[in-house]
Amino acid sequence: MVRKAAGGAKRLVKGARRPEVRLPPLEPYGGAGLEPDGDYDGLDFRDVDFVGQDGGGARFMDCALTGCALDETRLHHARVLDSVLTGIRGVGTDLAESTLRDVELVDARLGGVQLHGSVLERVLVRGGKIDYLNLRRARLKDVVFEGCVLVEPDFGAARLERVEFVDCVIKEADLTGATLTDVDLRGAAEFSIARGVDRLTGAVISPAQLVDLAGVLAAAMGVRVE
Repeated sequence: MVRKAAGGAKRLVKGARRPEVRLPPLEPYGGAGLEPDGDYDGLDFRDVDFVGQDGGGARFMDCALTGCALDETRLHHARVLDSVLTGIRGVGTDLAESTLRDVELVDARLGGVQLHGSVLERVLVRGGKIDYLNLRRARLKDVVFEGCVLVEPDFGAARLERVEFVDCVIKEADLTGATLTDVDLRGAAEFSIARGVDRLTGAVISPAQLVDLAGVLAAAMGVRVE
Protein backbone atom coordinates (compact mmCIF):
# COMPACT_ATOMS: atom_id res chain seq x y z
CA MET A 1 0.00 0.00 0.00
CA VAL A 2 1.30 3.44 -0.87
CA ARG A 3 0.29 7.03 -0.41
CA LYS A 4 1.70 10.30 -1.67
CA ALA A 5 3.86 12.34 0.63
CA ALA A 6 4.82 15.99 0.33
CA GLY A 7 6.38 16.80 -3.03
CA GLY A 8 4.53 13.99 -4.80
CA ALA A 9 6.76 11.19 -3.54
CA LYS A 10 5.18 7.97 -2.43
CA ARG A 11 5.84 5.98 0.72
CA LEU A 12 4.51 2.79 2.16
CA VAL A 13 1.57 2.81 4.54
CA LYS A 14 2.56 0.54 7.38
CA GLY A 15 -0.15 -2.02 8.07
CA ALA A 16 -1.33 -2.92 11.54
CA ARG A 17 -0.01 -6.05 13.22
CA ARG A 18 -2.99 -8.14 14.22
CA PRO A 19 -3.14 -10.09 17.46
CA GLU A 20 -2.41 -13.80 17.29
CA VAL A 21 -4.26 -15.10 20.32
CA ARG A 22 -3.83 -18.81 21.01
CA LEU A 23 -5.67 -19.63 24.19
CA PRO A 24 -4.51 -22.58 26.30
CA PRO A 25 -7.06 -25.05 27.75
CA LEU A 26 -9.25 -22.93 30.01
CA GLU A 27 -10.80 -23.57 33.39
CA PRO A 28 -14.48 -22.59 33.83
CA TYR A 29 -14.86 -19.48 35.97
CA GLY A 30 -16.57 -20.34 39.23
CA GLY A 31 -16.05 -17.19 41.24
CA ALA A 32 -18.67 -15.12 43.02
CA GLY A 33 -17.83 -11.90 41.18
CA LEU A 34 -15.07 -9.52 40.26
CA GLU A 35 -12.66 -8.23 42.85
CA PRO A 36 -10.56 -5.06 42.75
CA ASP A 37 -6.99 -5.97 41.70
CA GLY A 38 -8.14 -9.52 41.03
CA ASP A 39 -5.88 -11.87 39.08
CA TYR A 40 -7.66 -14.01 36.47
CA ASP A 41 -5.48 -16.40 34.49
CA GLY A 42 -6.58 -19.05 31.98
CA LEU A 43 -10.30 -18.78 32.77
CA ASP A 44 -13.43 -19.22 30.66
CA PHE A 45 -16.09 -16.63 31.61
CA ARG A 46 -19.31 -17.69 29.92
CA ASP A 47 -22.59 -15.71 30.20
CA VAL A 48 -21.46 -14.20 33.49
CA ASP A 49 -23.31 -11.17 34.89
CA PHE A 50 -20.80 -8.55 36.03
CA VAL A 51 -23.33 -5.70 36.10
CA GLY A 52 -22.29 -2.96 38.53
CA GLN A 53 -19.31 -4.89 39.90
CA ASP A 54 -15.90 -3.43 40.74
CA GLY A 55 -12.88 -5.07 39.14
CA GLY A 56 -10.66 -2.01 39.13
CA GLY A 57 -7.01 -2.91 38.59
CA ALA A 58 -7.82 -6.52 37.72
CA ARG A 59 -5.65 -8.56 35.34
CA PHE A 60 -7.11 -10.94 32.76
CA MET A 61 -4.47 -13.16 31.13
CA ASP A 62 -5.22 -15.91 28.58
CA CYS A 63 -8.96 -15.60 29.22
CA ALA A 64 -12.14 -15.95 27.18
CA LEU A 65 -15.17 -13.81 28.02
CA THR A 66 -18.26 -14.91 26.10
CA GLY A 67 -21.73 -13.34 26.37
CA CYS A 68 -20.87 -11.49 29.59
CA ALA A 69 -22.88 -8.48 30.81
CA LEU A 70 -20.75 -5.45 31.71
CA ASP A 71 -23.28 -2.69 32.37
CA GLU A 72 -21.70 -0.07 34.68
CA THR A 73 -18.89 -2.50 35.46
CA ARG A 74 -15.82 -0.76 36.87
CA LEU A 75 -12.60 -2.03 35.31
CA HIS A 76 -10.54 1.12 35.72
CA HIS A 77 -6.79 0.41 35.34
CA ALA A 78 -7.51 -3.18 34.29
CA ARG A 79 -5.09 -5.20 32.14
CA VAL A 80 -6.54 -7.51 29.49
CA LEU A 81 -3.80 -9.57 27.85
CA ASP A 82 -3.84 -12.37 25.27
CA SER A 83 -7.61 -12.75 25.61
CA VAL A 84 -10.74 -13.07 23.45
CA LEU A 85 -13.96 -11.22 24.29
CA THR A 86 -16.95 -12.43 22.31
CA GLY A 87 -20.51 -11.13 22.39
CA ILE A 88 -19.98 -9.00 25.48
CA ARG A 89 -22.60 -6.32 26.10
CA GLY A 90 -22.99 -3.36 28.38
CA VAL A 91 -23.61 0.34 28.83
CA GLY A 92 -21.27 2.59 30.77
CA THR A 93 -18.45 0.08 31.18
CA ASP A 94 -15.45 1.83 32.76
CA LEU A 95 -12.14 0.70 31.26
CA ALA A 96 -10.43 4.06 31.65
CA GLU A 97 -6.61 4.01 31.80
CA SER A 98 -6.58 0.28 31.12
CA THR A 99 -4.25 -1.80 28.95
CA LEU A 100 -5.51 -4.09 26.19
CA ARG A 101 -2.73 -6.04 24.48
CA ASP A 102 -3.13 -8.94 22.06
CA VAL A 103 -6.92 -8.87 22.41
CA GLU A 104 -9.76 -9.83 20.09
CA LEU A 105 -13.13 -8.12 20.70
CA VAL A 106 -15.77 -9.87 18.61
CA ASP A 107 -19.44 -8.96 18.07
CA ALA A 108 -19.63 -6.62 21.05
CA ARG A 109 -22.74 -4.54 21.80
CA LEU A 110 -21.52 -1.66 23.92
CA GLY A 111 -22.52 1.91 24.68
CA GLY A 112 -20.67 4.71 26.42
CA VAL A 113 -17.56 2.64 27.04
CA GLN A 114 -14.87 4.63 28.86
CA LEU A 115 -11.43 3.87 27.46
CA HIS A 116 -9.94 7.32 27.87
CA GLY A 117 -6.27 7.30 28.72
CA SER A 118 -5.99 3.61 27.85
CA VAL A 119 -3.36 1.77 25.83
CA LEU A 120 -4.49 -0.55 23.04
CA GLU A 121 -1.81 -2.58 21.28
CA ARG A 122 -2.41 -5.38 18.79
CA VAL A 123 -6.18 -5.27 19.21
CA LEU A 124 -8.79 -6.50 16.73
CA VAL A 125 -12.35 -5.18 17.03
CA ARG A 126 -14.44 -7.32 14.67
CA GLY A 127 -18.19 -7.04 14.16
CA GLY A 128 -20.70 -5.63 16.59
CA LYS A 129 -21.64 -2.05 17.41
CA ILE A 130 -20.14 0.41 19.87
CA ASP A 131 -21.92 3.70 20.57
CA TYR A 132 -20.12 6.74 22.03
CA LEU A 133 -16.76 5.05 22.48
CA ASN A 134 -14.53 7.32 24.57
CA LEU A 135 -10.89 7.00 23.54
CA ARG A 136 -9.78 10.48 24.53
CA ARG A 137 -6.03 10.67 25.19
CA ALA A 138 -5.73 6.94 24.50
CA ARG A 139 -2.81 5.37 22.65
CA LEU A 140 -3.70 2.95 19.85
CA LYS A 141 -0.96 1.00 18.10
CA ASP A 142 -1.58 -1.89 15.69
CA VAL A 143 -5.37 -1.74 16.08
CA VAL A 144 -7.86 -2.99 13.48
CA PHE A 145 -11.57 -2.12 13.39
CA GLU A 146 -13.19 -4.63 11.05
CA GLY A 147 -16.84 -5.02 10.07
CA CYS A 148 -18.07 -3.05 13.07
CA VAL A 149 -20.17 0.08 13.58
CA LEU A 150 -18.76 2.98 15.62
CA VAL A 151 -21.27 5.72 16.41
CA GLU A 152 -19.72 9.04 17.46
CA PRO A 153 -16.37 7.63 18.61
CA ASP A 154 -14.25 10.19 20.48
CA PHE A 155 -10.55 10.11 19.57
CA GLY A 156 -9.87 13.55 21.09
CA ALA A 157 -6.14 14.04 21.78
CA ALA A 158 -5.54 10.32 21.15
CA ARG A 159 -2.47 8.94 19.37
CA LEU A 160 -3.19 6.45 16.60
CA GLU A 161 -0.36 4.54 14.95
CA ARG A 162 -0.87 1.77 12.41
CA VAL A 163 -4.65 1.71 12.81
CA GLU A 164 -6.88 0.24 10.09
CA PHE A 165 -10.61 0.57 9.47
CA VAL A 166 -11.84 -2.32 7.30
CA ASP A 167 -15.46 -2.72 6.09
CA CYS A 168 -16.70 -0.75 9.08
CA VAL A 169 -18.95 2.26 9.58
CA ILE A 170 -17.63 5.29 11.46
CA LYS A 171 -20.28 7.92 12.15
CA GLU A 172 -19.42 11.47 13.29
CA ALA A 173 -15.97 10.77 14.69
CA ASP A 174 -14.27 13.40 16.85
CA LEU A 175 -10.55 13.75 16.02
CA THR A 176 -9.96 16.99 17.90
CA GLY A 177 -6.29 17.21 18.86
CA ALA A 178 -5.59 13.64 17.72
CA THR A 179 -2.27 12.55 16.20
CA LEU A 180 -2.48 10.03 13.36
CA THR A 181 0.40 8.00 11.92
CA ASP A 182 -0.16 5.35 9.24
CA VAL A 183 -3.94 5.33 9.78
CA ASP A 184 -5.70 3.62 6.87
CA LEU A 185 -9.32 4.70 6.37
CA ARG A 186 -9.66 3.55 2.76
CA GLY A 187 -11.42 0.31 3.66
CA ALA A 188 -14.17 1.97 5.71
CA ALA A 189 -17.63 1.38 4.28
CA GLU A 190 -18.79 4.73 5.67
CA PHE A 191 -16.79 7.51 7.30
CA SER A 192 -17.86 10.91 8.62
CA ILE A 193 -16.19 13.44 10.91
CA ALA A 194 -17.95 15.73 13.36
CA ARG A 195 -14.84 17.58 14.55
CA GLY A 196 -11.10 17.59 13.94
CA VAL A 197 -10.94 17.11 10.18
CA ASP A 198 -7.67 19.09 10.29
CA ARG A 199 -6.11 16.18 12.20
CA LEU A 200 -6.29 13.80 9.23
CA THR A 201 -2.62 14.45 8.52
CA GLY A 202 -0.99 11.03 8.78
CA ALA A 203 -4.05 9.18 7.47
CA VAL A 204 -4.76 7.81 4.02
CA ILE A 205 -8.25 8.04 2.49
CA SER A 206 -9.74 7.04 -0.84
CA PRO A 207 -10.71 9.48 -3.62
CA ALA A 208 -14.39 8.76 -2.91
CA GLN A 209 -13.92 9.59 0.76
CA LEU A 210 -12.22 12.84 -0.21
CA VAL A 211 -15.31 13.81 -2.15
CA ASP A 212 -17.54 12.93 0.81
CA LEU A 213 -15.38 15.06 3.10
CA ALA A 214 -15.15 18.02 0.73
CA GLY A 215 -17.79 20.07 2.54
CA VAL A 216 -16.23 19.49 5.98
CA LEU A 217 -12.76 20.28 4.65
CA ALA A 218 -13.99 23.48 3.00
CA ALA A 219 -15.67 24.61 6.22
CA ALA A 220 -12.51 23.90 8.22
CA MET A 221 -10.50 26.01 5.77
CA GLY A 222 -13.03 28.82 5.80
CA VAL A 223 -13.85 28.30 2.12
CA ARG A 224 -17.33 29.27 0.99
CA VAL A 225 -18.92 26.97 -1.57
CA GLU A 226 -21.80 28.56 -3.45
